[in-house]
Amino acid sequence: MTEVSAPLADIGAVEEPLDLVRLSLDERIYVKLRGDRELRGVLHAYDGHLNMVLGEVEETITIVDVNEETLEEVIRTVKRSFDMLFVRGDGVILVSPPSRN
Repeated sequence: MTEVSAPLADIGAVEEPLDLVRLSLDERIYVKLRGDRELRGVLHAYDGHLNMVLGEVEETITIVDVNEETLEEVIRTVKRSFDMLFVRGDGVILVSPPSRN
């Protein structure tokens, strides 16, 4: 990691892409992964490869099947929960704060 010394007024400044992730430490985030998987959890740690440690995680997996009789797509979701999860960065597509409804 690179060491950055900045005045206190610039602590919330975004100068590099990973600054957005840094500002989300200890906050709930949304992570979209390859393979139609989504995670929502608290970001505890990350590195430059976007490897992350998330807590209080809810995983949603979207599965698309084709009904062989009608040839229609059947979409179903599977949800799982984890207390703590390590996410390998090469599977990450998108990271953002979760939408507030």
